[in-house]
Amino acid sequence: MVVHALVREDGTVEGGELYEVAGLLGMTDQQVRLCVKRLVTEGRFTVAGRGRRAVLRLTGAAGPAGAAGPGLPLVPEVEFVRHAYRQDGGLEPWDGVWHAFAFAVPESARAARDALRDTLTALGAAPVQGGLYVTPNAIGPYVRARAAELGLPESLSCLSTRDLAVGGTTDPRALAARLWPLPEIAARYEALHALASREAGAAEGPVAGLARAVALAAAFSAAMVPDPLLPPELLPQPWAGATARAAAAAAWDRLAGAAPADGPRLFRLYGEALA
Repeated sequence: MVVHALVREDGTVEGGELYEVAGLLGMTDQQVRLCVKRLVTEGRFTVAGRGRRAVLRLTGAAGPAGAAGPGLPLVPEVEFVRHAYRQDGGLEPWDGVWHAFAFAVPESARAARDALRDTLTALGAAPVQGGLYVTPNAIGPYVRARAAELGLPESLSCLSTRDLAVGGTTDPRALAARLWPLPEIAARYEALHALASREAGAAEGPVAGLARAVALAAAFSAAMVPDPLLPPELLPQPWAGATARAAAAAAWDRLAGAAPADGPRLFRLYGEALA
């Protein structure tokens, strides 16, 4: 993640900067060397030179210039982040509708079944029982599109209701507390808030600023990626997520303002996500 975070707009990573930032984040030179060797072996980067004088260059295997790279939760989807901030600002009120998705897929199509389940959970839906998922967010178009990609359109059933009961629980806020691990979600945001708050008063040079940006991006992703983004009406108030996101946006603005003009593309990607 540190290597990808330091990729500049021209696709390169300066070895000296990489070693310095990694050191500030508690990593050893040996860890960096092994990481670079692995990334080159995997075809994600090429390298010219050795050690701190090396220059790494992103390859096509690592994704397009505007992306974080396959399997790298460096920058959450822009649409996802913007939706979260719109919720925080009261611009996405819940309409009281629950969206449910059910599927029955034979064992012979197990890989496709698992992929559909992973899509549902990635979109924030919670399992109610075997093959049945529910969410307050209108994710139907995404789920149906994914089912079609997997060849499972006939195996998926979708419905919406204002009358949801799970094991006798009917109150919407109680249902949210029952179906989603809200304390765990809040704990990740509390960690993000603590880090972002420390950034507010930190003095730094250019390299220290880069290290703090990488740490903030990692904490933001760790909190945001598994967040189902439940509507505020279903969450305890004040909600740790809204508080942490506000602190993170302020910290990121400060870090981006101090970044060099030719700094890592990470600043542009987060600037677009938080715009």
